[in-house]
Amino acid sequence: MAKIQLFDTYTREVREFQSLKPGKVGLYTCGPTVYNFAHLGNMRTYIFEDLLRRMFEFNGYEVEHVMNITDVGHLVSDADTGEDKMEKGSRRTGKTAWEIAEFYTAEFRKDLARLLIFEPTIWCRATDHITEQIDFIRCIEEKGFTYRTSDGIYFDTNKLPSYGYLGRLDIEGLQAGARIDMGEKHNPTDFALWKFSPAGEKRQMEWSSPWGVGFPGWHIECSAMSAKYLGPYFDIHCGGEDHITVHHTNEIAQTEACYGTRLANFWLHAYFLQLDDSVRMSKSSGDFLRVETLVEMGYDPLAYRMFCLNASYRQKLNFSWDGLDAAAKSLDRLRAITYELGDPGTVDEDYLARFTEMINDDLNMARAIALTWELVRSDLPPDVRKATLLKFDTVLGLNLSNWKPQVEEAPAEVLDLLSQRQQARADKRWQDADAIRERITAAGWELMDTPEGPKLKQRRG
Repeated sequence: MAKIQLFDTYTREVREFQSLKPGKVGLYTCGPTVYNFAHLGNMRTYIFEDLLRRMFEFNGYEVEHVMNITDVGHLVSDADTGEDKMEKGSRRTGKTAWEIAEFYTAEFRKDLARLLIFEPTIWCRATDHITEQIDFIRCIEEKGFTYRTSDGIYFDTNKLPSYGYLGRLDIEGLQAGARIDMGEKHNPTDFALWKFSPAGEKRQMEWSSPWGVGFPGWHIECSAMSAKYLGPYFDIHCGGEDHITVHHTNEIAQTEACYGTRLANFWLHAYFLQLDDSVRMSKSSGDFLRVETLVEMGYDPLAYRMFCLNASYRQKLNFSWDGLDAAAKSLDRLRAITYELGDPGTVDEDYLARFTEMINDDLNMARAIALTWELVRSDLPPDVRKATLLKFDTVLGLNLSNWKPQVEEAPAEVLDLLSQRQQARADKRWQDADAIRERITAAGWELMDTPEGPKLKQRRG
């Protein structure tokens, strides 16, 4: 198989990928917390992970892709304080926590479909794996890494010398500069494995455990479920850059304590989508852009996928409407050109080799897109260009093979003007024909004279 290189956040270097099982890739991607809709920043991460999976499959690997659904245990604060996000969402919507989990999971899957993101081969909900999480906590407890407080069972990070390596955390500095209310926590970086239900309060989501009635902490679900489906050491774990210093750091700590591994051989992270140079897109503001927002504004969701293809996943990406408009126009042009090339023939092996080298170079999609346009402008036969473009699209995910131009029905008055213009041209009344063309344009339609006859296309914007 061709050489693949990926940037590993754990080692902070680009490394050559070698699968742990020949011809197979175990991939775990952190899924949504289903208390609200996913925003475009979230979807940028899922597009990156989809490109990663497509790249491996393009290279002939069989990918076992596991994604979790966090439907319990994610508190509003990473410091294990505050309300469970599911309970908060329940109060906001008036639905039960179980109902909102079902609703927002369905909406998330709709967003995946709109962006042509492959669904994982295995979905796993946190609430379906409480037993596995309890067993994992017991393993950590037996290894001596836990302690009990009045509100839960906590991981003692001070007992793990390697804690924080993924995020290169300054543990001593964090200890010395701690300004948070630690409560009964021994160290600022300690985190909850199991939280007790508040005394006298009946939660919607709670379970019995060896330590008392309560619910799992946020981090334990991913360690437990990834180990169940992929084993305690697998190929790749992905997520957003915000996962590096807390969530993924704690996943590694839990697995290192229980199994002695760092969970995954490679750790890959997508960087934020920002509304300007400093503010990342987040649900916390209560005002965020969604895929549905784009649809309501008349955009094809794949224009956003095209927008994301033009930047490295390891760089922050500034969102702008001008940028999205440019991506939409590029997508329309690429689709139209691909369609007009006719039936596909054989793939050009030189272009295929160059494309493979680019995507295998830590998903260098910007170069891959540039190569795509080079191919479009090349002097290769149309059928070869078509076949090669469609092969590229198995990674790009722009649905080039199924796109067809929309048949736009012009209103009767515009069709009447077109008929009048055709008669004027037949009579060689060229000034009248030009005047009628201007009336057609003023009505919002573009008139194109082609070898097959005049064609009308509705003008946009």
